Amino acid sequence: MSFRTFFLSLSASFGVAWLAIIIVPYFKMRSLEPIVMEEGEGTNAVYIPKRAGRIADGAEVYGENGCYLCHTQLVRPTYAGNDLFRPDWGGLKAIDDRPDTRRETNVYDFEGEQFAQIGVSRMGPDLSNLGVRVEELYAKDISPEDWLYRHLYNPRFKPEDRDSKCPSFRFMFDESEIKGNPSDDALEFAGKNGGEITPKPEAKALVSYLLSLKKDQAVPSSLNFAPSSGEEEAAPPAPADEPSPAGA
Repeated sequence: MSFRTFFLSLSASFGVAWLAIIIVPYFKMRSLEPIVMEEGEGTNAVYIPKRAGRIADGAEVYGENGCYLCHTQLVRPTYAGNDLFRPDWGGLKAIDDRPDTRRETNVYDFEGEQFAQIGVSRMGPDLSNLGVRVEELYAKDISPEDWLYRHLYNPRFKPEDRDSKCPSFRFMFDESEIKGNPSDDALEFAGKNGGEITPKPEAKALVSYLLSLKKDQAVPSSLNFAPSSGEEEAAPPAPADEPSPAGA
């Protein structure tokens, strides 16, 4: 085999893989076509992902601080794992008038973001549905925003979270002495010296972005999967060495 043949063969081997795995998906996902909802699937004629808040700025803060290194945003399809059966990761079970919102991640979940924050590892829980988890399950006595601010300021605020490996992001907050009336942005918990704690713009953007991570909207049947009770009972338990989804 000549060097020219070897070089061309090697280039073709890597080039075809690069084209199929990188280039083709990039161009397909950068211009997603709307999906028409069939009758009975929802109130909108066209499926439009629901995202609100400082998404672009918050996603940038999320990436700059390496949140993706410890958290994923990817509810894996059933053939690749059992994420739908982890409590609340891919949505919530049906309760009263609320339908079953559990489903796998689809490309439309990253609409409006420059990068798909699928993550690197799961040292912490998946955040695909964090906005719903905080609003429905965690923030019982305080607002969802304050719950997340408290977690970012001190992830080990509660005794049950003392083993959390999440770093503190106190540099995103200002702590100052209260002079006169408290600031409108002051959080519901005090600083070390009794002063007030206020979030900086990057903290506000990050919290707004995290609260926008929700899987509570009806999706077309082609993108939806909700396990039946039989499938749920047959699902294997989560590995013991992976973190509980109770924190962020």
